[in-house]
Amino acid sequence: MGVRLMVVDDHRLLAEALASALKLRGHRVLAAAAPAAGAAELVITRAPEVCLLGTAAPAEPGAFDPVTRIKRERPQVAVLVLGPVPSPRGIAAAFAAGASGYVRHDERIEGVERAIMKARAGEAAVAPALLQGAFAELLNPTAQPDDEGQRLLQMLTPREVEVLVRVADGEDTRLIAAGMGIAPSTARTHVQRVLMKLGVGSRLEAAALAARTGLLDRAGPLRHPGSSPEPGTRPEL
Repeated sequence: MGVRLMVVDDHRLLAEALASALKLRGHRVLAAAAPAAGAAELVITRAPEVCLLGTAAPAEPGAFDPVTRIKRERPQVAVLVLGPVPSPRGIAAAFAAGASGYVRHDERIEGVERAIMKARAGEAAVAPALLQGAFAELLNPTAQPDDEGQRLLQMLTPREVEVLVRVADGEDTRLIAAGMGIAPSTARTHVQRVLMKLGVGSRLEAAALAARTGLLDRAGPLRHPGSSPEPGTRPEL
C-alpha cells in the first residue's frame, strides 16, 4: 500500500526526481518542492503521512525549526530529514526537533523507501551507527568551543594586545607608557584603538570582555613581554 507523501526541498530538481521515483513505486506524492521558509506551512496544510524535508546545513542553528513546528501542529506527520552526510550533532538536533529519521541525499531509492515505511510505522529511520552517535550526543552534549576570544585577538595588532593585557591588569596610561617604552600620548592612542575595535566604551568594559572570552589566556605569551621603545620615541613619565 502506497504512502501519502510530501517531498519538500529547496532544490527543485532533486525534489522532483525523488518525487517521480516514489510515484513509480506506488506512493502518492502531494508536492514536490518548496523553499525552506515555507516548508512547515505547506506540510501543516497538506498533512501527509510522511514528509521528506530537505536541509542543506543540518548543523546550522535553526535548521530544524520547521520540524519542530510541524510536530507541534501536526504530531501525526512523520518527518524524515533529507540532508548531506551528517555529523552526530546534526542527527541529534534532528531527533531533538521531533524528526523520525535522517536520510542522506545520495541514498538509493530503495533505502529512501525503507526509511519511509519505518517512519510511517513509528520506528526510527536512520542507520544504526548514526543513531548510536546521535543518542550519545543527546545524552552527553559536547560544548561548542567559544572562538570569540580568537576572533577578537585577530582584530588586534600584537602591540594592541599587549595594551589590552595591561589595561586588564589595571594599569593607567602612564604605567602603560612606561612599561612599553612609549609616550603617554601614544599609549592613549593605542587604548582608544583597542576600545574601538572591541566595540566597548570604557577600559573596564574592555577588561571584562577580554576576561569573558578567554582572550587574556590566548594572549599569555604577550603578557608584559618587556617591550622595547617604538622607533623615534622615549618614555615620558
